[in-house]
Amino acid sequence: MSEKQFNWHKIADNTDEIIFQENKLTEFTVGGKTICLVKKDDEIFACASKCPHAGGHLADGYIDALGNIVCPLHRYRFNPETGRNISGEGYFLKTYKVELREDGLYIGFEKSKGLFGW
Repeated sequence: MSEKQFNWHKIADNTDEIIFQENKLTEFTVGGKTICLVKKDDEIFACASKCPHAGGHLADGYIDALGNIVCPLHRYRFNPETGRNISGEGYFLKTYKVELREDGLYIGFEKSKGLFGW
């Protein structure tokens, strides 16, 4: 199997440029996608802006005491690193690669392989 390829988008020169409110998600539009950023233990994670269950706007949700993303509609909880639903409903939240490089903070979107993955 080949290694995944990514399109990288710079969103900030450094992490200090991004305002993280305590226990909240920060919404960004980058590369034509609206995403949410989460800061957990000095690490930054990126995910889709809508809950995979019912489309809840995750920026209106919060981060619980364990560092999980909580949807504002039905309180489904997601691990920000893996996107795994940890409250038991079986959904997965789309997550994106985040890299802090010497020249800034980048978000990586998987490159499309075409209609049939070729």
